[in-house]
Amino acid sequence: MDYSLEPLEERHRQPVIDLFNDYIRLSHAAFLTEPVDYQFFDHFLNLSRGYPAVAVRSAEQQVVGFAFLRPHHGAEAFRRAAEITCFIRPEHTRQGLGTAILEVFEEQARRLGIDSILACVSSKNPESLNFHRKSGFQECGRFLKVGRKFGEDFDAVWLQKRLDQPG
Repeated sequence: MDYSLEPLEERHRQPVIDLFNDYIRLSHAAFLTEPVDYQFFDHFLNLSRGYPAVAVRSAEQQVVGFAFLRPHHGAEAFRRAAEITCFIRPEHTRQGLGTAILEVFEEQARRLGIDSILACVSSKNPESLNFHRKSGFQECGRFLKVGRKFGEDFDAVWLQKRLDQPG
C-alpha cells in the first residue's frame, strides 16, 4: 500500500475540508447539503477529541482521505460505543485504505474500552454499505426516508461492528 496514515492535525484543514465539500456537492455520503468553510475542520477536531483520527496521504504526499471515531452519545452509559466517519477520494477507494483505517481504529478503540463501532450510512451509498458489511458490520437499524438530498429521499442505515465478538 503506497499510502500512509498520520494523526489528523491543523495542517490537514484545507485538503480535508476540500474533500468533504466534494462529497457534499457530489454524493449522498455526506449528509450536509451545502459546502462548509474551513472553520468546520474545528468541528471534526472537537468531535474526535480523545479518539483516533487520521489523514490519509498518497505516495505523492497528497491528502486523499480522512477518518475519525467520535462518541456515539454524550451520556457516560454509551461510552463503550463510537461512531466512525471516513471519506476517501473515489479514485483512491478499493486500495485497502478503509480496511487499514478500520484495523487501526479497532485496536485503538479496544484500548479506550470501546466494544462497538457504529456507522450511519445513506441508503443511496451502496459502496459504503457494501464496504461496511464486508468488514464485519451488521445492519442494526434503519430510519426510513429521514433524509433528503438532491431531491431524493433516503434511509439512514445504522450498522454496528462488535469488537468483543469474533469475526
